[in-house]
Amino acid sequence: MTTTQRHQGRTALVTGGSRGIGRAISRRLAAEGALVAVHYGHDHAAAERTVKEIEADGGRAFAVHTELGVPGDAATLWAAFDEALSGTGSGPGLDILVNNAGITLPRPIAAVTEEEYDRVFAVNTRAPFFIVQRSLERLRDGGRIISISSAATHTAYPAIVAYSMSKGALDVLTPALAKQLGPRGITVNTVAPGFTETEINPTLSNPEIRKALSSASVFDRLGAPADIADVVSFVASDEARWVTGQWIDASGGVGLGL
Repeated sequence: MTTTQRHQGRTALVTGGSRGIGRAISRRLAAEGALVAVHYGHDHAAAERTVKEIEADGGRAFAVHTELGVPGDAATLWAAFDEALSGTGSGPGLDILVNNAGITLPRPIAAVTEEEYDRVFAVNTRAPFFIVQRSLERLRDGGRIISISSAATHTAYPAIVAYSMSKGALDVLTPALAKQLGPRGITVNTVAPGFTETEINPTLSNPEIRKALSSASVFDRLGAPADIADVVSFVASDEARWVTGQWIDASGGVGLGL
């Protein structure tokens, strides 16, 4: 099987799939044959644009709207997914779940409010937990669960401590789920980007910050969303069937040698 066919006949859901890394993942999975549910929370135009880009490239996709980080978000998401999927002519069920949606909190511990703390955990930790919980009845045997974490969970970054904590919880969830779901042939892995060029990081407009973050990689550049999407596509494929319960560094070698 060639890489252009590796996801043929599969259905995928990418949370936060309309922009940045999520958009790149949605487009990559669709380009390789998957029917992709592009989830978005607020930016309807971005979701529609991503769906149209996928269709223009010959792929199949549909948008799913649900705000995450609010009570009942997982139930709302899956109800919207089920309804939209029924309109595609494809059968029910899911093969690939990518927990990508997240928010940042660039604050040191002294500056984090209780409201901000609760919000970052509601979106980055609670939402994916219950999305996964409710996915298990839909996920086919041999399926894939992939969570997008952060290289910051394995390195000390005091300036984003609450954010790193919220992503670190996904790192703990991964091996536990992998052990539980192994008998069904379902793999569960975490992909951890480093400094990546997306609109979620407005500090990259500062040339000095941009240079410093680029130099953290052994390749002396920022990551691109496509760099992460390529790794996710591999982990989601049958070629990665023997890889599960793993934290996969996709940071471009940030911190090597320190």
